[in-house]
Amino acid sequence: MEASKTPQVPPIVPVMTRERFSQLSGMSLDTIEGHVRRGYIPVLKVGRRSLINIALLQAECLEGEEWS
Repeated sequence: MEASKTPQVPPIVPVMTRERFSQLSGMSLDTIEGHVRRGYIPVLKVGRRSLINIALLQAECLEGEEWS
């Protein structure tokens, strides 16, 4: 069986770790930490962990644009 050449698209997840967000966005972990501290990147507290709130970040990005 021939391997598919279609790129694998990861499923959309509502939250992710800062490390994974760093890998996917190409921003350094230090930059992400700074953006979180300044409130530029929303986070969701889950127990003792604080995860990047991808769902809210996406909603804020779409809200700020003129989509027709």
